[in-house]
Amino acid sequence: MSKFAQIALIGRPNAGKSTLMNAIIGEHLSIVTAKPQTTRRTVLGIHTDNDTQLVFIDTPGILRPQYQLQSSMMQYVRESLAACHILCVIVDVVKAVEHGTVLDPMTQKLLKPVAADGHVPIVLVLNKMDALPQSKQALPLIEQARESGLFTRSVAVSALQGREVSALVEILQGMAPEGDFQYAPDELSTMPQRFFAAEFIREAIFTHFREEIPYSTDVQVIRFDETDPNRWLISADITVERESQKGILIGKGGLALKTIGSEARESIEKFLDRHVHLELFVKVRTDWRNNRTQLSNLGY
Repeated sequence: MSKFAQIALIGRPNAGKSTLMNAIIGEHLSIVTAKPQTTRRTVLGIHTDNDTQLVFIDTPGILRPQYQLQSSMMQYVRESLAACHILCVIVDVVKAVEHGTVLDPMTQKLLKPVAADGHVPIVLVLNKMDALPQSKQALPLIEQARESGLFTRSVAVSALQGREVSALVEILQGMAPEGDFQYAPDELSTMPQRFFAAEFIREAIFTHFREEIPYSTDVQVIRFDETDPNRWLISADITVERESQKGILIGKGGLALKTIGSEARESIEKFLDRHVHLELFVKVRTDWRNNRTQLSNLGY
């Protein structure tokens, strides 16, 4: 009998949810940067092994919304909780050791109704063990998690180094309920190729800019032309909130935009396994992060 499970990956910003999903799937599906709040939408990754198919839902980091975009991001988290068969709570073990607690109030608030219902097993994943001076420092956190009564299992991993990731997958496979596969065994994600193209552009922006620029931008692929089998044409709009941000993003003589385009193109070509001609345009949409209509137009 085959087994199938949807698994939500939730946690605070920069806990390593995207790095973990990429390590499990073995592909660069979720963009990863050192900055928090890189993930804005849910990203699906599919892991199929023999008789078990696991669909991982990478979610935005749990936070207290400061503007409408972040409210939409938190809605994605709540929807993932409602759709999952198994819930993985990803915690930065270094920060947890520093704070002396495995859970913060916002995460606890989300978990308690799930734990009270009792139908969805909750797995604590202590991530970034490679950054912990001594592994034994995680033991009090694991005991704290056991005493809380919220978690079915606790696992310590290093998603960055791939340590104990396979052990985590085996645990999740054991928890998966019986069910038919929902996707082809060789399928890795349900997201369209244009989604990943836009995400790689956003990843380049997050990598090269500081302060408000990464958080004030969004990317929409407006053309994805596969007519030429040797070189696909991709055109994308980069949305910013102010004219001053547009100038910074373009840079002197267009140098900054060229740098973003070059780096993003390399990532896109590696992902698509073909040559790409990438065109980038910068547009201003005033206060788009707080405008429901504009957010809807951007797909949030």
